[in-house]
Order: sequence, then C-alpha cells, then structure tokens
Amino acid sequence: MASMTMSQKILAAHAGLSEVKPGQLIEADLDLVLGNDITSPVAIKEMEKFKTNSVFDKDKIALVPDHFVPNKDIKSAENCKCVREFAKRNSITNYFEVGQMGIEHALLPEKGLTVPGDLIIGADSHTCTYGALGAFSTGVGSTDMAAGMATGKAWFKVPSAIKFNLIGELPEYVSGKDVILHIIGMIGVDGALYKSMEFTGEGVKALSMDDRFTIANMAIEAGGKNGIFPVDEKTIEYLKEHAPGKEFKTFEADEDAEYDVEYTIDLSTLKSTVAFPHLPENTHTFDDIADIKIDQVVIGSCTNGRIDDIRMAAKILKGRKVADGIRCIIIPATQAIYMQAMEEGLLKIFIEAGAVVSTPTCGPCLGGYMGILASGERCVSTTNRNFVGRMGATDSEIYLASPAVAAASAVTGKLSSPTEL
Repeated sequence: MASMTMSQKILAAHAGLSEVKPGQLIEADLDLVLGNDITSPVAIKEMEKFKTNSVFDKDKIALVPDHFVPNKDIKSAENCKCVREFAKRNSITNYFEVGQMGIEHALLPEKGLTVPGDLIIGADSHTCTYGALGAFSTGVGSTDMAAGMATGKAWFKVPSAIKFNLIGELPEYVSGKDVILHIIGMIGVDGALYKSMEFTGEGVKALSMDDRFTIANMAIEAGGKNGIFPVDEKTIEYLKEHAPGKEFKTFEADEDAEYDVEYTIDLSTLKSTVAFPHLPENTHTFDDIADIKIDQVVIGSCTNGRIDDIRMAAKILKGRKVADGIRCIIIPATQAIYMQAMEEGLLKIFIEAGAVVSTPTCGPCLGGYMGILASGERCVSTTNRNFVGRMGATDSEIYLASPAVAAASAVTGKLSSPTEL
C-alpha cells in the first residue's frame, strides 16, 4: 500500500478507500458542515433548488451567526433571520443564537464538536482551524456547503503536503501567531497552494492548544488546503475537557510519507513578527521596524481571541494606559472566554487601561463593524488578513501581529514590541 500523510489517511478513511494519492478526486463522508450568517443564507437558497429541502443529519450541521452579530443593520438582520428559520425548520442541534454564539472557529472546538480524525467542511475560509485537533478541515463555497448539508458528502482533490518540522521552544512574548507569520513570510501567500501543511516534530509539544489553533487557522493565508497537527497529550487533555466521552480516531502520517518539501523551524530563534500592508507574507521583525504611528488596535478574531490571547493582552495592559488618541478594541472569541476573562479580572484591567471590550463578533476583521478604519488610518490587529480595504477605507493600513505586540502598540501609540515597554 502507498504511504500516506496524516491528511491523506483521513480522506481515504472517509472515502472508504484503502489508499489515496495526491491529485486523486474522491467523494467522502462528512462529520460536520459549518456555516455562518454571511455564507449560510446563500447555501440555504441553493438547497431550495435541490429536490430535497431536508438536511442529511441535524446533529452534523453547525450554524453560527458571528460576522455581523448582534445585527448591525437590516440586511444582517434578514440574513440571521434566514439562518434562524432554517435551523428551526430542520431542528438543527448546533445552532448558536446571540447569547450562546461566539466566533465560529473558537466556538466549535470549545463545544466539543470537532475531534481528531473528523472530516469537516465550512463555508468560511478559516475552517482549517480544526487541524489543531488532528482533524481534516477546510473551507468551501456556499454551494458545496449546500450539497454537504443535503447529502453529508463532498468531493475533494487529494492534496500533496508540506512538512514543517518544529524544534525548540518559543521565547517569552513569542506565540503561535509569530510562528505562522514567520512561515507565511518564508513561503509566501501561495507557498502551500492546495497543499496540506503538516506540523510535526519535538517542538509541537511546547505549543499550547491555543497556539496550535492560531497556526492551523492561518494555513489558508499561505494558500493551504488545510493545516494539521498530530494528536498528543495536550490534545487529549483538551478533548477530555471539551468533548468528554466523544469517540474519535487518530491518524498518523506514515514514516515514509511523501512531502513536496520539508522545512525545519527552530522555535527558540523566532521573534515577534508583524505582517505589513497589504499581504500576510510582507513580514518584518522589530530588528527592521522604524516608528510607525497607529490609530487603532484590535485584539480578537478566530485567530487570536482565545483565553491565552486575552490573558497576554491583560498581562501587558495591567497598570498601563492605552495611549492618547488610540482606540483599543478587545473581543473575547466566545461567551465562555468572555466569562473566564471576567472572572479572572481581565476585563477590569482592559477598562481601567482605557480599552473597550466587545461581545464576541468577527465584526472588525472583515470591515463589518466594531472597528472600521477611516481614510489613512493604521491598525495593529490580531486578525488574519491585511488586504487593501479589508478593515475599511481602501487607503487604510493593517499590521497583523500577536496579542502581545498589539497590546504593547496600544500602550505606546506606535507599532511596538512588548520587550520595549
């Protein structure tokens, strides 16, 4: 039998095949189909064109209104109403209304809906996040989501893979965000086009689950089909807490699995990394950054709104003040993270520092609301994309960074390393 990567093994298992090869077209059974308030209405309208209006399994669909929620205008209210009524009509188990909702890619693992070995599609490009748990998860268009909801199946072209061998441990203030920005800076925004990004090596065990979620989340920013981590003790501990009793299957890459290319990255050598406008590959470390004055800081999103991120921001903002003229917006990614931050006293730290704390939403990341940029403004953001006009005016600028860098920048009013404080 041909040797296979971790991703290829998951695809083969779900297609009922003993082996698959890169480039092969397969049809595979899905464990979960995900949609949000922007993409689901399109999928729902597509489903109406099918002969069936029912879903394949009410327990294997997750609908999470999170982009323009709580509703920012009439159009977003209509979109959410469409999703709400569809969920009710089909008795969808995992529909998360305002009050229960959170940013989808933080919420689903927290709720135990994503486990190792799963095959997951979502009508959102950052669905690749769940690879942190050893699942094969990837973003699709709304038409594929519609087909997935109706049939429980999707077609895939089996990807080839790139291996990232991680060694060492990260220095203080350097996190998973710096790892993935470093990688995208190294290979480019199309460096992993339609490939699996498979992370392995001794260094993996030094990464927290939140670090892994961040790294897998941004695989798409290198063009990746998916990002995936091996299942280890930290993964199992996470699952015990969030998916107790849920069955799962772990897959391991064959020793002689073929990779298009292999990289070794020593985590101990990495530094705080920032992606300058207007691409995630335009990365710099503070060795070559001059004074860049900013107007806004956003700490949150499906990339960096988890409890590790919120704690890091609080560690830096504690006893300090947000600089005059700077808007600092902090968005815990789910209600549970918000509650935990509140119980740990982190929200008090943020408010005393002069930041605002928002209910969970994707809002500012895609220029939706809760932090739109005006003409010429600059933002340091823990989000995942800094394309032209992504967060507002087409001549605004976005600097992608870790929560540590974002919080430090809020304090100084310019792009700053946490070690400068």
